[in-house]
Amino acid sequence: MNIWKVFSAVALFAVGSGYAHAAGDLPTKFTNMGSIGNSRHNLTQQQASGGGPLSGAMDFSRNNYAEVCVYCHTPHGANAAVTLPLWNRTLKVTTYTTYNQLGTSTLTQTVSQPGASSLACLSCHDGQTAIDSIVNMPGSGRYSAAQTTTENTAFLDAWPGTQATGSHSGLADPGCVSCHKPGVPGATDFTAFAIGTDLRNDHPVGITFPSTNGPGTDFRTPAGVKGTTRYFDDNGNGKFDSADVRLYDTGGAVQVECASCHDPHGVPSGAPGSVFKPTFLRVANTSSALCLTCHSK
Repeated sequence: MNIWKVFSAVALFAVGSGYAHAAGDLPTKFTNMGSIGNSRHNLTQQQASGGGPLSGAMDFSRNNYAEVCVYCHTPHGANAAVTLPLWNRTLKVTTYTTYNQLGTSTLTQTVSQPGASSLACLSCHDGQTAIDSIVNMPGSGRYSAAQTTTENTAFLDAWPGTQATGSHSGLADPGCVSCHKPGVPGATDFTAFAIGTDLRNDHPVGITFPSTNGPGTDFRTPAGVKGTTRYFDDNGNGKFDSADVRLYDTGGAVQVECASCHDPHGVPSGAPGSVFKPTFLRVANTSSALCLTCHSK
């Protein structure tokens, strides 16, 4: 892969930004409005409305499947190794180093390995898996069961017209952050998003939400119930929607996971069509509003 050719292409596409982004978020060429297609979670890197293609700079390191949803979901041949909706991404068997301060602080809840609603996010953000590593490629006869837990480069290279032969890689260096790091002209710095497999400096995920909560305790009680999910209906609309922080049932207990606080599809900051909340948060953390959704302080 000619990395300088990639740098040049990134710099070319970076000229003349002018697109909207949520206050406090990193600069982006996307509007962050309307749908995931207008956010950086559109891994085709096509500006869905009014911006033209931005994909060329990345075609050397990932397949552009020309579909937004396929990088995570598929209507057929989904990854059955994890309980996630029609999941299409490779999920490698990985043991994470988890946050644990038992005996040294007020933390009394045991932290387990991340659950499904964290593994979905970590399948990119732990830096171990290429962003184009999926089980079922678009088109007939492009399914590989081995892709559920193993990244098969030969299978990824079989995508028609791929330029990424042998160079698929994850978020961590020398992957996406080969370009998306400080000092590279025109490339947004993604190093903060390459969190790796050591989760000790991140908010605990896979942690059981305390059962003793409510007035007079350190935690609030999620009043809403949708199936096995508990949620905080802080907007008071009586509906389970994307703006609600939620806890996931893992079999007898509810746990905090990445998707408790983040919606990868984007949550409008106001009326429909408004700019998404920063970093795909369900609740903007202005005045610690997100923290205080769960924590009573």
